[in-house]
Amino acid sequence: MQGGSLTERRKAATRLDIARTAASLFVEHGLRTTRAEDIARAAGVAPRTFYRYFATKEEAIAPLLTAGAWQWVEAVRDAPGALSVPDALRHAAARTLTPDPDDASASESLDWVRSLLRMAVDSPALRSVWNDACHDSEITLAAVLTARAGLPDGADPLDVRLTAGVAGAAVRVAVETWAASDAPATGPLGPAALAERCLTAAEGALKSA
Repeated sequence: MQGGSLTERRKAATRLDIARTAASLFVEHGLRTTRAEDIARAAGVAPRTFYRYFATKEEAIAPLLTAGAWQWVEAVRDAPGALSVPDALRHAAARTLTPDPDDASASESLDWVRSLLRMAVDSPALRSVWNDACHDSEITLAAVLTARAGLPDGADPLDVRLTAGVAGAAVRVAVETWAASDAPATGPLGPAALAERCLTAAEGALKSA
């Protein structure tokens, strides 16, 4: 995310680097055997620096999940203004959940998300991080939809919040369903295709905004 002071951007970059390191170690060595100190060492920071950013090792992946959710919300914001809300949501999901064959880091991030969500099945702490990321993205999405609807700043009508909640749940279900399967990230069972199916199924509620 752009904006903020240089110091804030550096802190955000450090947090994201630690998050990627944590995800890599969790996938390679397992959640249970990976310590916060291991993540700090691999990320090239002191343990006290790690704990300045994160209270637990599980929380270290929050920036990675938040970044993915933020990209989807920003894609909704940037969708052509002529698109209806359901079409804008599907457009954004296709853009952010379809891996770019020329971008290895994007495919790697999806692989990490799949592995982390599988770990979350047996880890309440990881599930909490995922749920918080989803909830935060819904709040931001509501603000984006409010702007697309031309409502006054600060307006938070029930129908917009409901639309954001339904859309967020649709994408979350799609990503979780894909993560639980062995389907490739592209094709009819990939996260983008499943998100389109879920959003289309929920289209009646999504038209309210």
